[in-house]
Amino acid sequence: MYKIVEGSTHGRSEVSRLVDLLNSPSDGLGDYFGGKGDIFIARAPGRLDVMGGIADYSGSLVLEMPIAEAVIAAVQKGENRKIVIRSLSRNRYEDLEFEISTSDLVGADHEAARKIFSAGRSTHWAAYVAGVFPILSRECGFEFHSGARILISSDVPPGKGVSSSAALEVATMQAVCAAFDIEVEARRMAMLCQKAENLVVGAPCGVMDQVTSCCGVENALISLLCQPAEIQEIVQIPRGLEFWGIDSGVRHAVTGSDYASVRVAAFMGYRIIAEAAGLNVRELGNGLVEIDDDRWQGYLSNISPAKYESEFLAEIPERITGADFIARYGGITDRVTKIHPVRTYKVRAAAEFPIFENDRVSRFGKLLQGQDVLTHLDQLGELMFASHAGYEACGLTEEGTERIVELVRERTSDGLFGARITGGGSGGTVAVIGESGARTAVDAVAHQYAEETGREPSIFSGSSRGCAAFGHLRMRFETD
Repeated sequence: MYKIVEGSTHGRSEVSRLVDLLNSPSDGLGDYFGGKGDIFIARAPGRLDVMGGIADYSGSLVLEMPIAEAVIAAVQKGENRKIVIRSLSRNRYEDLEFEISTSDLVGADHEAARKIFSAGRSTHWAAYVAGVFPILSRECGFEFHSGARILISSDVPPGKGVSSSAALEVATMQAVCAAFDIEVEARRMAMLCQKAENLVVGAPCGVMDQVTSCCGVENALISLLCQPAEIQEIVQIPRGLEFWGIDSGVRHAVTGSDYASVRVAAFMGYRIIAEAAGLNVRELGNGLVEIDDDRWQGYLSNISPAKYESEFLAEIPERITGADFIARYGGITDRVTKIHPVRTYKVRAAAEFPIFENDRVSRFGKLLQGQDVLTHLDQLGELMFASHAGYEACGLTEEGTERIVELVRERTSDGLFGARITGGGSGGTVAVIGESGARTAVDAVAHQYAEETGREPSIFSGSSRGCAAFGHLRMRFETD
């Protein structure tokens, strides 16, 4: 029987259920791990993007809340050099196997590692799990002389805009580090997980999701300055105030072309502003440039709205094709996206979003921490509505999320004050702010949305501690 010899479940029922499954003869997990070595379990929550969103890759301040739903990863060091991944999904197992060797995974560069997982849908999913191995190898210099058996259990639904991918990466990396005795500080782990997603998975995400999953605090918002990942403070959610997430039922994906196009367009905007400001630019080829920037340190969000409007707005075209941009400006500073010559980019909206969003997030945070916060709920709500409008201008909303935001706006007399699309946009979840006890109004929004669309939305309510605060469990097989 497997018993806990280190760590605690912290009262999380989903962790206790997994522990019980390890000792359930009918589920086959005991055979999977074989009782031949300690099992290390980590838990990482998804997140609700309250404010900030896609401005993270432009250096904005963001406010994120770890949600109650989480991914659990259980890792056991293997006796050979194979990584075996098993996912618990709707009471069935999905097995994926990969061989760790110098030539195919751990020794591979990031591009070669990405190709291993790009062959099909099932192997692409495995990149979020197995991708932590080449990252730990190349970035931390750790040599893996054995593989691992990995079990994943998740109640963070994928494609809902609550960062199931980051939770999967963080839980896996925490459990792998515990199993292989690798010491990685929490913030550093979050940045390594972002690298896994950028370089191995091939998704150009920012870092706010991984930092929240790693470092989040229960019932609080983490205030993060994404330059690249500086935790400013933990903002306690005031009494009398609550946040929810309402799923639109429209699948969201960071790897989608809309998200990537908006990210490219934002970096195009920064490149154009750098030219207008007289900054020194060096072309590196392949659509990349390097900019000497001691004014804004390479981040659009460091430009104030007033400075932008007075000096640079007239310089930014509403749209430009990739070919025209490359011909005139040479490239962008972003190394995780590529400019497509035939695509037309909405540069002005994408560049303006982080400039104005950083200001909105700063004001939102100050209002939350004010002594009279409950007298400013309308202002908090309007800041969220304005953030949503910024997504709409970028082309990152769709009918489902638009309708949920409209329904929230119609119920401001019922204790709801604001709403906005979250994360990478183009579907997924809408964040809602309201008075504590306004769950009835949230349910009413969800019910009306379901009647109109035929999609039954999930509601995300509550919070939980981040992966670093959870730590890990160590399970050992002991005979009675």
